[in-house]
This record gives sequence, structure tokens and C-alpha cells, in this order.
Amino acid sequence: MKQLIIVVLLVLQASFLFAQQEKRDIRKGNQLYQAKNYKEAEDNYRKALAKSNNKTVEGNFNLGDALYKQKKFEDAQQQFTKIAATSKDKQVLANAYHNIGNSLLENKKLEESIAAYKKSLLNNPDDEQTRYNLSYAQKMLKKQQDDKKNQNKNDKNKDKDQNKDKNKDDKNKDKDNKDKDKKDQDKKDQDKKDKDNKDKNKPDNKDPQDQQQQQPQPNNVSKDDAERMLEALKNDEKATQDKLKNKKLKGARANISKDW
Repeated sequence: MKQLIIVVLLVLQASFLFAQQEKRDIRKGNQLYQAKNYKEAEDNYRKALAKSNNKTVEGNFNLGDALYKQKKFEDAQQQFTKIAATSKDKQVLANAYHNIGNSLLENKKLEESIAAYKKSLLNNPDDEQTRYNLSYAQKMLKKQQDDKKNQNKNDKNKDKDQNKDKNKDDKNKDKDNKDKDKKDQDKKDQDKKDKDNKDKNKPDNKDPQDQQQQQPQPNNVSKDDAERMLEALKNDEKATQDKLKNKKLKGARANISKDW
């Protein structure tokens, strides 16, 4: 019995020593936390929890707070979630869910933070700070949803305007193409007309000598020459008449035999 009593006393003494060391680490961590030295505070809280097998509620909460202050919001959320999963105390649950909501809110997870605040209020309906945070998160969510709706509306209007501008550009492009085609056709027609007129006024491709032969020769005979030519023609005509007349007279004479 004495030996058993001694062993029990030793165990109790060791537990007491561990508890004292744990409290010292927590107190040291609290001092560092107050001095805003959150990283070293985290290290002391972890030392304290290692001595109590992570069973100390105070050490777990303070560790979660130190992580939150270092903006390690995901780690802080996990730490407070672990506390909520292992505790049945309503006040502990209310505080844990409150801090879970804060961590989620910092990570812009508004819907999840609202759910956490509601769980906190289920365990402590009189917590005004949690109620305020819940209202704030709900307003932020509504603003986010309204902004998204407005953005979608603006995107639709932008797409509509872009389609409208595109259709307008297409119409203008078609009009420009039609105008260009018309101008090209008009130019072709005018070029053809000019070519036809040019061909019409262009002289025939004939031999200049043939053209010269076809053209009437200018009359270069003087008046005196013309009169002399006319007189000559008259004399020739008179001589011809006289010749014919003499021929007739000779013919009227008797035949003369040939001189053999």
C-alpha cells in the first residue's frame, strides 16, 4: 500500500508539474500576445498544448487567436472548428463558432460565415457582437450579389452594344462595297463608252495611197489651158467630121481597077 501511495503521489506531482509548466507557457504566450508578438505567442501556446495533449480549452482558443492575428485565417478556422467539434459547453461552442465566422468572413466566404454566426447565436442568442457580425456579413453578401447582377447586366448590355456596332459596321461595310462596285461598274461603262467613241472617230486602217486614189484630185488646170483644150477638142472633132465626109465622097466614085 505504501508503494502504491508513493506511485500515486509521484504521478500527481508530475501532473501538477506539467500543469504548472503548461500554465507558465500559456501565461508567457498571453504576454507575447499582448505585446503583439503573435508568432512567439503561438509557439508558447503550442508548447502548453503539447504538455496537456491538446486538451486545454484556454490554450486551444489562444492558439486560434494567435493564428488569426497573423492573418492565417484558414489555420485559425481549422483550430476553432476542432474546438467546436470536441466541446459540449454552449458558451465554448458560441465563442468557437463566432471565431469561425470571423475567419471565414476575412476569407470572403460570406455564405459560410453567415452559417457560422447563426450557429453561434443558437448557443448564445444574447451575443450582440455576433449578431452585429451576422448583419454585416449579410449586407456584404447582398452587395456582392447586387454587384454580380449589375455586372451581368452590364456584360449583356455590352455584348448587345457590341453586336449592334458589329451589325452597323457590317451594314456600312456592305454599303461601302456596293458603292465601290457601283463606282467600278460606272468606270467600266465610261471606259467602254470612251473606247467606242474613240474607235468611231479613228480613221480606217487603209493604205494612204488607196485613200489618196479614192479622194478626188484637185483641179489645177488654168482657164486659158481649159479654153485651148476645148478648142483642140473642137478642131479634132471637125477634122474627124471632114474625114468622114471625104470618105463618103470617095465612096461615091467609080471603082478603079488595080494596076497589076
